[in-house]
Amino acid sequence: MDTSFDYIPILVLFLLAAGFVVGTIVATHFLGPKRSTDEKLDNFESGIEQVGNARKPFSIKYYLVAILFVLFDVEVIFFYPYAVNFKELGWEGFAAVSTFVGLFLIMYIYVRKKGALDWEK
Repeated sequence: MDTSFDYIPILVLFLLAAGFVVGTIVATHFLGPKRSTDEKLDNFESGIEQVGNARKPFSIKYYLVAILFVLFDVEVIFFYPYAVNFKELGWEGFAAVSTFVGLFLIMYIYVRKKGALDWEK
């Protein structure tokens, strides 16, 4: 039995989706307004007027805090499977999660002592 015909509905779906996207872009290009003024073409950021150069370097503290946020945010994601299977995991699961939390607590204390979260330094 030839199974290549089983994929025809998926191909049709992709073609319809691509046709819709291309059709919408073409329609808005021809039907949309065409008034290009300097004010309209100027960059806009939350209603705040532009000041200075956009290439101004950020402090390394900004990136460090962002990385730490991602790190501790991912930690919270790992709590969900434990919370769902709390009763089935028993004391062994509790010990594993306690070790996990303990390691992150040690990392947090290290980060605080290094001053990574102090913006004034």
